[in-house]
Amino acid sequence: MIRITLVGATGWVGRALVQAIAAADDLELAGAVSRGSAGQDAGLATGGGALGVVLSATLAEALGAPSDVVIDYTKPHVVKGHAMQALAAGRHVVVGTSGLSAADYGEIDIAAREASLGVLAAGNFSITATLLRRFALEAARYVPDVEIIDYASPSKADTPSGTGRELAELIGAMRQKATSKPVDELTGVRETRGGAIGAPLPVQVHSVRMPSYVLSCEALFGADNERLLIRHDAGASAAPYVSGTLLAARKVGSFTGLRRGLDAVMDG
Repeated sequence: MIRITLVGATGWVGRALVQAIAAADDLELAGAVSRGSAGQDAGLATGGGALGVVLSATLAEALGAPSDVVIDYTKPHVVKGHAMQALAAGRHVVVGTSGLSAADYGEIDIAAREASLGVLAAGNFSITATLLRRFALEAARYVPDVEIIDYASPSKADTPSGTGRELAELIGAMRQKATSKPVDELTGVRETRGGAIGAPLPVQVHSVRMPSYVLSCEALFGADNERLLIRHDAGASAAPYVSGTLLAARKVGSFTGLRRGLDAVMDG
């Protein structure tokens, strides 16, 4: 039985995770965090039956109950601290919150290796988003010109999305040199070319924030007289993220250090 502490239990994905963990034969909800609903039963607060797990106001409080894995679906400005706190307490970590930088992940990786624990982080735990990433990385081996566009609702604060940022960082590490004119050689409003993410060959990423979008991400490849578009679109339900997150929770104890993307454990 894998005991889970869930941070962000009453959020959009967190609510669905509480019920899915409760229904799983090999998982147990050991603790849950929701600052705004602290003191309530986690099951009742997320629309299900009582589970006998009281929501805590902080992760530090929730870690008082023994657990094996901490799953975090909160906010970018707190998730890094939560990961470090969980590792210090001897827990493996699954990070479902987007918005962390490559430098943040580097620090988390060092902490995980020092603690001999595993961390699995993904900007998007859905299966089809994972396939977007896999297919785009394959395409980047052969087509040098690629840009990423991510779409989300007007209320999404982090730009780009975790899906777009993670994809750009991975492509930037292995892509060929683009044929497009470098941004520092352009005239006019250079910001219209988007933000450069990744190294050593950054990818231009463009973020659109408009009503009617939940989360979409597309990798656009261009070659001589042909184009390739690989796109993922998410609907309004949190269901696509639940199965991937629970797979991550089941696998994260099998390795040491940080791994990024659900595909890092899908084939193992």
